[in-house]
Amino acid sequence: MSSVFGLVKRVTTALNPPATQSSPDTKPLKFGILGAAAIAPDALITPVKSHPEAVVYAVAARSKDRAAAFAKKHGIEKVFGGPTGYQELIDDPDIDAIYNPLPNGLHYEWTMKALAAGKHVLLEKPSANTAEETRNMFALAEKKDLVLLEAFHYRRVFHPVAHRVKAVIESGELGAVKSTSTALTIPRGFMKADDIRFNYSLGGGAMMDLGCYVINATRYFAGANPTSVESVDHELTSPQIDRRTAAKFTLPGSITSTILCDLGVPPTLGVIPSLPNIKAVIKCEKGEIEVYNYVMPTLYHSITVTAGGKKRVEKAYTFPDLGQPWWTTYRYQLEAFVNKVKGRAPHAWVTKEDSISNMEVVESVYAKSGLGSRPTSDYVPPSD
Repeated sequence: MSSVFGLVKRVTTALNPPATQSSPDTKPLKFGILGAAAIAPDALITPVKSHPEAVVYAVAARSKDRAAAFAKKHGIEKVFGGPTGYQELIDDPDIDAIYNPLPNGLHYEWTMKALAAGKHVLLEKPSANTAEETRNMFALAEKKDLVLLEAFHYRRVFHPVAHRVKAVIESGELGAVKSTSTALTIPRGFMKADDIRFNYSLGGGAMMDLGCYVINATRYFAGANPTSVESVDHELTSPQIDRRTAAKFTLPGSITSTILCDLGVPPTLGVIPSLPNIKAVIKCEKGEIEVYNYVMPTLYHSITVTAGGKKRVEKAYTFPDLGQPWWTTYRYQLEAFVNKVKGRAPHAWVTKEDSISNMEVVESVYAKSGLGSRPTSDYVPPSD
């Protein structure tokens, strides 16, 4: 009963966080959102409410009416819309940072334009359609001395769960990592047939969406990047779009890793809905770790450690000196981003090398499968 009460309390507070007031001496970081995206409330708008140094100041959408409705619903002060709406938002001198949750195929163009305008960028994952585009974005961010963060909100950078799993691995209690198995699947019906995740021109595909998570988690828990893709199996919704992808990798130290991502697992026997699979298993020389719900651990998670024939279950909702049990992965992410922009050390960070490596692995899976990388953006940044 206590665990149910804790779940209800965490979720209720996460959805309705206590508002905090900024100090009169503190200039809040003003965010502008590109696109009235469905992910924006969870990823930024709600977390900002409990952060004294951040505010969502503006939103832009291709339809000004849609942007206005979104702004009214979420209490956003400024609205931009129409064919030039994105650029007008980026050019607003009052905006400090851009949140870019646009479709994957638009990440490169609008992140480059935001950086060129002198804005910091919180960029939804995957960072771009190709590793080369990711390199270019970080190169511009460094040149402009701006913060660019790929929003892997679940990662070690943000939530304590991944930190704790990594701490157990690095403690030596279980010996060296021998293999990892990471999955992220959702039942059929969550995504409509016309969802942008099934649109090749916009960078769609299971590997680009759910796959970037499982690749990232695999690399983190194994402590290394794959050296080769041994095999790939997929199911397609169109000639170039994978609804489901499974892959096997070899990593340094004879580590083997498997991944599974699926945007629509069919019902069992055609009628029984499947359950989401959000689990990672790290097998070591002297035991193993099973992590359940590594992506949204604030709702509920478990870290089951098996060593010496004994099992223990751990939970990790806060750091010793940071966070509240109801803080979502996005709230931890916001904390890190604001600290970085303000010149303070974040509790950890997703580096440019990490983002580039992740896209390189995603592209290697697509290469092995024969589907090929997603389309390169047509946008050409102006020369200096």
